Amino acid sequence: MIEAEQLKYKLNSFQEPLEDLSGSLALEAKKERIDQLELNMEEPGFWDNVEESQNVMKEVKSLKGVVEEYDDLKTKYEDIETLIDMAEEDEDEDADLIEEATDLMDEFEKTYEELRISTLLTGEYDKDDAILTLHAGAGGTESCDWAGMLYRMFTRWAGKKGYGTEVLDYLDGDEAGIKSVTVKITGMNAYGYLRSEKGVHRLVRISPFNAAGKRQTSFASCDVMPDIKDDIEVEIADEDIRIDTYRASGAGGQHINKTDSAIRITHLPTGIVVQCQNERSQHKNKDQAMKMLKTKLYLLKQQQHLEKLSDIRGDVGDNGWGNQIRSYVLQPYTMVKDHRTNFESGNPSAVLDGDLDGFMNAYLAWDNNSKQEEN
Repeated sequence: MIEAEQLKYKLNSFQEPLEDLSGSLALEAKKERIDQLELNMEEPGFWDNVEESQNVMKEVKSLKGVVEEYDDLKTKYEDIETLIDMAEEDEDEDADLIEEATDLMDEFEKTYEELRISTLLTGEYDKDDAILTLHAGAGGTESCDWAGMLYRMFTRWAGKKGYGTEVLDYLDGDEAGIKSVTVKITGMNAYGYLRSEKGVHRLVRISPFNAAGKRQTSFASCDVMPDIKDDIEVEIADEDIRIDTYRASGAGGQHINKTDSAIRITHLPTGIVVQCQNERSQHKNKDQAMKMLKTKLYLLKQQQHLEKLSDIRGDVGDNGWGNQIRSYVLQPYTMVKDHRTNFESGNPSAVLDGDLDGFMNAYLAWDNNSKQEEN
């Protein structure tokens, strides 16, 4: 029964942290918020404003998700406790019961760690949706293909998290992949998690576009900003912007509009460029592009100095050597390594298929520790 004693000791070590986690998650406040929002949903005229009602429903779903996940965690704790007690009472079945309890303990630890990490999402905009933009670096077709692989990676990750995705702008590569893409990712804490991905991503592999079969290094940059829901008070003078229209593009006929409805807005004083082509209406594309521009200018305005911009928007850096935040090596060995946290995975296929939680969690812990050291 040594295994049962060891498992019991391990389980008991989570008793106090589990109670502390309830406070860190502010569960009572979340339950009160759910009750209030559900009362609001019963008010006459609540459904008249479609956008506002959808936002409320999304918030309720997200809050309930956290509460239910914690309740499930406590249920797992109690089930493990029961299985251990049964194993101690029935020696004939103890091996099977301990095996079942051990498997459940693994699930418990994984869920506990995910919830614990979520308590680090305390930034002003962490709870918001995210707007993610990818740009292929120098290197032509190889870099465009790499940007396309990253786009697939992030949309796969979003799908696994239950987040929605909406392409706002898309520019094909000349032969393969994409030159650039902007996608809105919707879901609770989307920005909080995705801000870990800002920067240059580096790929090392045997290029399928190189007839000599040589190893090649490619780069693509990732920028992420929050999609701030509240109206932003930012004044933009007409003479400070240039608005260009162009015909939308998309791979395989996707995202294509047949008229020049796509919008590109350049903010002349800062050089910030935003683009949108997801709507068939030029007017709607302009509204979305202006919202993106206002958000970027608002974030800039919050900083006392431009060099502190990385606190919110992130310092993407030059799209090339020496600035990568993460390397994905497929040849001559297989490894994905984050150069900030030193977190790594020996399974690049899984990472490129959207298995990013380990990297994101490591970044959140690293970022939290860095801020504490600064203070």
